[in-house]
Amino acid sequence: MPKPAGGTGGKKRSRVPGVMVTQYVEELPPGSTTPDFIRKPIALTIQEGKLAYFKAVVSGYPVPDVSWARNKGDISNSTKYVSRFDEKNEEYILEIPNVDSDQADTYKCFAINPFGKAVCTAALNVIEGREFMKVAKRKEKQWKEGEIDPRFWEVLLSAPKKDYERICQEFGVTDFRWMLRKLNQKKKEREAEQSKYVEKIHSLKQIEVKTDGTAEFELDMKLKDLNSKILLFKDGEMLDYGDGTNEATKHNMQKFGETYLFSIRDVSPEDAGIYQVDVEEVNMFSTSLNCCVPPVPDVEFNTTLKDTKVIEGRDAVFECALSDPVPQITWCANDISVEHGKKYNITVSEDKHVHKLAVKNCTEEDKGVYTAIAGLRSSQGTLNVEDHGVHFLNGLSDAAANVGESAELSCKLSSEDSNGLWYKDGKKLESNDGITIVKDGAHHRLIIHDCQERDAGKYKFEAEGRKSEAALNVKDPPKIDADALSKFSKPVIVKAGENASFKLPFSGKEPIKIQWFKEDEELLEGHGVRIEKSSTDSRILLNKCQRKDTGEIKIKIKNEFATVEATSKLTVLDRPTPPQGPVEIVESSLSVIAFKWRPPKDDGGCPVTNYNLERQQLGRNTWTKIGDIPGQPSYRDTNLDRGRKYCYRIRAKNVEGFSESLTTNDIAAAFPGSPAPPKIVSAFKDCINLAWLPPSSTRGGSIIGYNVEKRKKGSNFWSQANPKNDPIRVKDVIEGVEYEFRVSAINTCGPGEPSGPSECTIARDPKKSPGKIKDLKITGSSYSSLSLSWTKPKEVKGEEDEAKGYFVEIRPTDQLEWSRCNTNAVIQTSFTVVGLKSMAMYWVRVIAVNEGGEGLPQSFDNYIIAMPPPVKPKFTDKKMKSFMVVKAGNTVRVSVSFEASPLPDITWLKDGVPVAKHVTINNFEKGSQLFIYTSELSDTGVYTVNVKNMVGQDTFTIEIRVTDDPKPPGPVELEQHVQGTVTLSWTSSPDEKQDSHLHYMVMKRDSVKQTWLTLVDCLFNNKFTVINILPGREYNFRVFAKNDIGLSEPSVSPVWGTTKEREKFTYSMPVSKTLDFQASPKFIVPLKRHAAPPGYECYMSCAVTGNPTPHITWYHNNVSLNTNPNYYITNVCGVCSLLILRVGPKDMGEYKVVAESPLGYDECSTKLIVKGILLEPNK
Repeated sequence: MPKPAGGTGGKKRSRVPGVMVTQYVEELPPGSTTPDFIRKPIALTIQEGKLAYFKAVVSGYPVPDVSWARNKGDISNSTKYVSRFDEKNEEYILEIPNVDSDQADTYKCFAINPFGKAVCTAALNVIEGREFMKVAKRKEKQWKEGEIDPRFWEVLLSAPKKDYERICQEFGVTDFRWMLRKLNQKKKEREAEQSKYVEKIHSLKQIEVKTDGTAEFELDMKLKDLNSKILLFKDGEMLDYGDGTNEATKHNMQKFGETYLFSIRDVSPEDAGIYQVDVEEVNMFSTSLNCCVPPVPDVEFNTTLKDTKVIEGRDAVFECALSDPVPQITWCANDISVEHGKKYNITVSEDKHVHKLAVKNCTEEDKGVYTAIAGLRSSQGTLNVEDHGVHFLNGLSDAAANVGESAELSCKLSSEDSNGLWYKDGKKLESNDGITIVKDGAHHRLIIHDCQERDAGKYKFEAEGRKSEAALNVKDPPKIDADALSKFSKPVIVKAGENASFKLPFSGKEPIKIQWFKEDEELLEGHGVRIEKSSTDSRILLNKCQRKDTGEIKIKIKNEFATVEATSKLTVLDRPTPPQGPVEIVESSLSVIAFKWRPPKDDGGCPVTNYNLERQQLGRNTWTKIGDIPGQPSYRDTNLDRGRKYCYRIRAKNVEGFSESLTTNDIAAAFPGSPAPPKIVSAFKDCINLAWLPPSSTRGGSIIGYNVEKRKKGSNFWSQANPKNDPIRVKDVIEGVEYEFRVSAINTCGPGEPSGPSECTIARDPKKSPGKIKDLKITGSSYSSLSLSWTKPKEVKGEEDEAKGYFVEIRPTDQLEWSRCNTNAVIQTSFTVVGLKSMAMYWVRVIAVNEGGEGLPQSFDNYIIAMPPPVKPKFTDKKMKSFMVVKAGNTVRVSVSFEASPLPDITWLKDGVPVAKHVTINNFEKGSQLFIYTSELSDTGVYTVNVKNMVGQDTFTIEIRVTDDPKPPGPVELEQHVQGTVTLSWTSSPDEKQDSHLHYMVMKRDSVKQTWLTLVDCLFNNKFTVINILPGREYNFRVFAKNDIGLSEPSVSPVWGTTKEREKFTYSMPVSKTLDFQASPKFIVPLKRHAAPPGYECYMSCAVTGNPTPHITWYHNNVSLNTNPNYYITNVCGVCSLLILRVGPKDMGEYKVVAESPLGYDECSTKLIVKGILLEPNK
């Protein structure tokens, strides 16, 4: 075997899937190549004793050495393994004659030269007689009649609709309507569960076995959490899987974006089963790998495939003939399975002997080896696609051109020497004034100058029998001359009341649709609008234009080819609109009034040149003309009479005239507005410092000062408080007196209105802030509030003064900022915080305050949870029922009451598992309710509610039995085995299988008493013997089915009667014999094995005979039960019974009945299994 050349290389991609190529060097010498497989071995499934062989075709230079190996064991034994080279077909072959089960394995083929190595694998599966079918049968679970294999739903939920019928046939389901209804319900439940972990799931592909012996299935899903666990199961058992990089790994998963590809290497019969993909604990996809394949046909090829050559673009056909009829064989192209479709046409003769594969429209990509596989035999043929003669590299393409423009059609041939001809609608074309034909090597072009409508049509180019066609579409869209468009675009300016017109010429193919728009609103005939249209132009006339008609004018011209638009502008000149208010006072004093306004909203289409003003003195009727002022919207009036008020009228003026007037309100000398109430900056025993904000409006005058006034608290007298040179410091105060202050602003007109009063303050030196509060504690709590109390901080002279109030602050543990619970300080030493979030965690602190400020906060050492004091869950309703019987179809409502703090987690279970989706659970603060709107028989079970919080938990259990009126038993048959008795037998009620509590009651009526008498009740079998049957009487019997709801309709027996025959009485004294009736104990009916769900009743019975009557003792795991009050034991006429009211795990084990008498001893035993409980190994 050649050794690798020096250097380092890496992995390379093979042309054949499943082949691993390793290159030993970084750069290959010229002309050298690494080994690769042209055709790799195909996986085989073969019957024991047959000839198995693998074939491979390799490439590479230098020619690689080919060797074979197997995973488990060696192939050195030349009698079992024969390796050879077929020079004719250039195939490397490994033959395994007389194959046996020990040779089933994965085989490898190596191709090695000095520059690299190629490796591929193929599986050999050996069938041992009928073992293949036995494996499948061993894995099938036997289900009772009427039950459905749960795997049926798993497969159906992930299957496409076309496979529903096949899956139903496999699992024996015949009621399709029921299946579809149930399937829709399960799909909704499954989608709800899947939405917990995935956003979407789609593109589900069922499992498929490839030709290389690998089975694959895939799905696309978008996970909500990329760290979620993806689990793979086979028949409920979890499988380990790899990432596809290790060839020795059996199961693999590869991820490509949102696509998850699962594969199973070297598929064998043991791999059959249900494969399931779960995300965490929720099922996403299930698919079935069926091992029960039909028997492999043992046929020979009478006629093998032949190598085929075909010209590119034509069809190639492969044909083979078989020795025996086979309905279908497998076709492969380059080791890839092909199916009937657009590319391949697969046909079979009527006698099923001849099989054909047609490859349509062959191209270079179709070259390669084609294989026909029939059973254990295969035949191969090679397809070569040849390029004979000239052909089109690029054909003609449809083209379009506008009228008057040039159009070009072009194509490219495979040969530069070929000439061709051009045709239009079947007529040959030649170069002339309107057409130019150009040949540039292999390129051929047809140029049509100045296209007209007559040039439209279908064009064709032919060369050496090859042709290409294309269509030319000549368009004539609307066109507008550039000069006409420029003229149209110029604005049209008219005066109000005049007419305006717009006209635009155009050209284009008719019919043409013309629309006119003003500001994107279509203009229609009427209401001052007239529109004229022709094939060459359109004109619009607008009568008596108004200022509101100003705007953009647009014309839209449209035909079948295109739409063109042109825009212009209409301007209508008119007088301006009035100036806009409000009028703003700029300056106001005893001698001057200055004000300003806003310009008109619409200047009328031309600028405002002047404003015309008039003035009226308050109390007079005449207006005085002030005259025109320049275009600035402001005026300063100095010609005033002191103390008078004036009103002004303002009009705007442009070239079209004057606007309507704007009239102002009365204007006079204005005093300033009120400042904001003053604030106390600081207070001392001999002075108080103030600050305030200036007035929001100075009313046109500038502020020249402020007046500060004070008054004692409770007094109505205000006095001047400040000297003019120091308005913010009030010194005229008396120590200990409480004062209020107000301020008024002064301008040139005088003082304005005073402000509101300030807060009251006492003339005294500042106080010290208080200290920390003491003894902070919680006095009460709930889910939304928290009650606190504390002790007032002590006063330390000179350091900490007396506290006057308190603030309470909270901070959630996940935030950094404190929020204050009370806006004003509280005086009392207690406070209730409200508005908390239930079970949220808060830090809490209290701050003492006084006139000197805030003291240091006092907080708890740990955070506080918003909840009441902890209370262990406890059920409070002592009258809750532990058993309930409900008729099917009725509503089930179970309510429980409890007390618990904090709010507990409430869980409802049915028979130990979560309740179904149709069961509604309503939880509230002190209780919970289970509600089933329409109950079904499947709702029967033991329901458990668990209430749990951080303090503890409590559990309550109730058994709900959903049943219906029982159906009557079948016909009653009568027969007599012993004189004086009659035995009744009947077929079971249809409800017996579904209702374990169903039993029977037998009644009798004879022809003498004529009353019905109950003979037996609680009868759990279908036979009963009636004694004391007297001759000469007729008897009627009735059998009822009975359950927790009541009785069924009776099943009536035929009349039973005997005739008393009179005969001559002869008495013969019998010879007395002494009879011994004593007998040792013996069980005539043994105990049966029992399996009961937790919480249900279990009834055991057996029958024993013996004379004298034997003593009966019951044992559980060798412990006597006769004195145990938890078991109800009876012994009536030899029928021994034991009743367990509520089966639990402790009741599992062996039960034994012992019958003892002086004459002997007998026993029988059974076992009780509690469903859902697993036994420990040592038990």
